[in-house]
Amino acid sequence: MRYLFKAVICAVAAACVLSMTGFYGACEDIRREVFRLHILANSDSEADQQLKLTVRDALLTYTEKLFRDCRNKQESMRAAEEHIEDIRSYAQAVIRQAGYDYPVQAYVTNMSFTTRVYEDVTLPAGRYDALRIVIGSGQGHNWWCVLYPALCLPSVRKEALSEVVSSGEEAIMTGQESYQVKFLLVEWWENLCSLFA
Repeated sequence: MRYLFKAVICAVAAACVLSMTGFYGACEDIRREVFRLHILANSDSEADQQLKLTVRDALLTYTEKLFRDCRNKQESMRAAEEHIEDIRSYAQAVIRQAGYDYPVQAYVTNMSFTTRVYEDVTLPAGRYDALRIVIGSGQGHNWWCVLYPALCLPSVRKEALSEVVSSGEEAIMTGQESYQVKFLLVEWWENLCSLFA
């Protein structure tokens, strides 16, 4: 009886691992296809948080024009890198126009994100390439979205997502299936892997 119990436990564990393997692979594909925007506020004061949103709105308008003709993540990243000083200067001008003199940093980086929900899209935890904007000391809460595909812009969100990811990946991202437990497991796995990296 004890042997049967151990066999059943092992079989269930193996089934869980196998089901997670496909899900983890799909999450990895999503991370490879997505270019994110990450904006850090100077602080958590109400004024600094509002300034972050003002910068966000201005940058979304600016980057819409910049990334309009980009056909994939690599082209979007290249456009960001080639125009990084323009992006930084634009954000700086918006901040000065709002009456602040915080410095701005802008750079493309690969960074870790927890599982995040942006309106009707959920992105699994893991490392993503991102255009990062740091306002002032960057000690405030952040705001993020996806530059490629253009999920930051409601008018193109659904079409952009469908053109870039597979239907299975889209189901994961839009919650057409219930993946909360799997996202949690992916997040735990990513944290465990980062301890050994």
